[in-house]
Amino acid sequence: MNTKHLSIASAAVVALLAFSDVAQAGGHCSNETLRGPFAFIGHGEILGLIGPDGKLHPYPAPSILDDVALVTFDGMGHFLRTDFGMIGGLPKGGKTTFNPFQSGTYAVNPDCTGTMRIVYEAGGAVPAGVETDLNIVVAAEGTLVESVVYRAVTAGGSSADGKVSCPPHCEQGVQESFEGRKVSFYGYR
Repeated sequence: MNTKHLSIASAAVVALLAFSDVAQAGGHCSNETLRGPFAFIGHGEILGLIGPDGKLHPYPAPSILDDVALVTFDGMGHFLRTDFGMIGGLPKGGKTTFNPFQSGTYAVNPDCTGTMRIVYEAGGAVPAGVETDLNIVVAAEGTLVESVVYRAVTAGGSSADGKVSCPPHCEQGVQESFEGRKVSFYGYR
């Protein structure tokens, strides 16, 4: 008799776990999933400019990018960001301090995918109007953000072949990814 009750209990537990996975797959994320400070690290390469032909026109040499940032999400689709980066072995914009002149927007879909848009403002190491757009995945119960840059806008530059220059063609070809982790204080998140 105990075996029968144990089998029924086991079946109930398996069903509950299956339903919880279905509920998660059906959606449990929103903008509210991202709230508070996240520490980001980024790495990649800046390859060149995208011309009016939609093709990549490489710079004379690609530039390696490494970046650390603190992004504070408000849970409603906006964030503030401060970062420090190295591009091609030199501090981004020639500044060796963090650049707090950044803000942005984000959208998290029910399936935990989404987008982020970082906009640089006047006064920082990067000229105003520079923009980075990322596709994101929110994981680990909202404590991890994985992302890849899909669009980057710069303020100036020329391709090695001289066929593309910014302005007017200021979209860069990049291969960059960023990972953000929720900042915990004294074991709380």
